[in-house]
Amino acid sequence: MGKIIIAIDGYAATGKSSQAKLLAATLGYTYIDTGAMYRAVTLFALRQQPQGEVEPERLIESLQNITITFQSKDSEQLTFLNGENVTDAIRSTQVTEHVSSIAKIPEVRSFLVAQQKALGQKKGIVMDGRDIGTVVFPNAECKFFLTASPEVRAQRRHLEQVEKGIKEDFEDVLDNITSRDLLDSTRAVSPLKKASDAIEIDVSTLSIKEVYGKLWSHIKDKI
Repeated sequence: MGKIIIAIDGYAATGKSSQAKLLAATLGYTYIDTGAMYRAVTLFALRQQPQGEVEPERLIESLQNITITFQSKDSEQLTFLNGENVTDAIRSTQVTEHVSSIAKIPEVRSFLVAQQKALGQKKGIVMDGRDIGTVVFPNAECKFFLTASPEVRAQRRHLEQVEKGIKEDFEDVLDNITSRDLLDSTRAVSPLKKASDAIEIDVSTLSIKEVYGKLWSHIKDKI
């Protein structure tokens, strides 16, 4: 079989990106971080309104002024917003707090989904997000849905932040995780949900290597 599309959906802080990167490296595929794309748009929106709340109408009018690209450097994928390296900036607490509300705007989703579909035309990609297997690539050859308890995910996200020097209380991280779960799963457009043919994996008690093994056991039969 030729190249395929691998879609990895699931809740925040379940390790979707880590697994997608590992699989892409193994297969020689292109890794597309759709979460980074939504975060880049969120950063753009926040910069439009630095002193106040984001104005959806103003953002919608400006979408065509947004260009998001990716580059690989020393095994790290860098995200660029209109030519600026925003890899670290899009992981700020402020962006994290606003990304779900920006991601639920229908025009934003349509704008980014169109780009994501275009990136997969030639297949050979691993894409992670929340609606990849349900909306972006419903015909993907391999679909996965990663889940874990909010507490476990908050612990993982908090550790990541500590390692990056981001100071935020664990309880605040947990509150953000649960709030994002609610927003992502109840939004009217492309809500977070498991595709009917996706393989669900609870990663709560699994190591990165163990999760990878489960994913690979299914993928190897498709390639």
